[in-house]
Amino acid sequence: MPDTQSIATSTTSTPISSSPNSPTHHHSSLSTARLPLSCDPPTSGNGPANPLNWVVFGATGHLGRSIVRSALARGDRVTAVGRIKDDDGCMEGWHSNCQGLVCDVRVEQTVERVMREALGKWGVVDIVVNCTGYGIIGSCEDQDEDDVRGQFSTNVMGTVNIIKAALPHFKERKRGRYIIFSSIAGALGMPGLGPYSATKWAVEGLAESLMYEVESLGVKVTVVQPGLSRRDEPDETLGGRAPPFWGHFVLKYGTDSYRDITNPSLHAIRMIDWVKYRQPTSAVKIAETVWELAHCRDPPFRLLLGSHAVDTIRDRLKFTIEDVGLVVARPMMRF
Repeated sequence: MPDTQSIATSTTSTPISSSPNSPTHHHSSLSTARLPLSCDPPTSGNGPANPLNWVVFGATGHLGRSIVRSALARGDRVTAVGRIKDDDGCMEGWHSNCQGLVCDVRVEQTVERVMREALGKWGVVDIVVNCTGYGIIGSCEDQDEDDVRGQFSTNVMGTVNIIKAALPHFKERKRGRYIIFSSIAGALGMPGLGPYSATKWAVEGLAESLMYEVESLGVKVTVVQPGLSRRDEPDETLGGRAPPFWGHFVLKYGTDSYRDITNPSLHAIRMIDWVKYRQPTSAVKIAETVWELAHCRDPPFRLLLGSHAVDTIRDRLKFTIEDVGLVVARPMMRF
């Protein structure tokens, strides 16, 4: 049975240098590991980490950019995959060890093409990261069929396509790692993000099932649940154009029933406005921890990043325990 441990870690560290091409910026281990020692993370005490080859989907979002930058800064090689409307030439200019590609994760053939081109460039792929995402902010009632299907196509089928495109290569090598970004919305349903939360719950179940299926094949799976994160690195280091602040969400104004300022469906809007000024989790530090995760020898299945993620999961567990307590306290409810 695979190890299904979950790890919660803070994201407190000194940000990495602002220039990914600086020779002094290329270091292959962290002096102090943020992952617990049970994961056997790379540190300066156990020698330099071997360079790895990454494919990062969602590389033009603010988390994806930080992950690409962190990996390149430490001597790894990265295929950075943006959306169809992104400029792959711009991504190519990020670093000499960076291959820039674009694809639509909803279309299986375009994801397969990315894997072929990455293998043609690097020979092997060690790490596949999926931090793509798309969500609509609005009440469940106000989101029509196209809205809901669009979120499932990107977030769920996109993840399925990425998994299937890389798995034959991982099986052939008898090694490989998936790092799949979920969300705190995958642990706790959020008003105003109903269908988006549903997609993240689906991704969590998919990833956990996959973990059991591929462990014996030498393939590892980790779900990353970051807290609300801020952009905190210089934008000019990756092409000079900042990603939109909340670019993977679309706001859909509700009908009269949901427009009252106190309506719970507006919680997601209030949350985003709050995050804009009080983002509790550093994207740079998330990226540094993900690099460490990719290089550790015994990765956990679940990695919580930031106090906001930890508090959210704690609330989810509290609610579940309370539900169980209701049944335990009433024997007639146990059949």
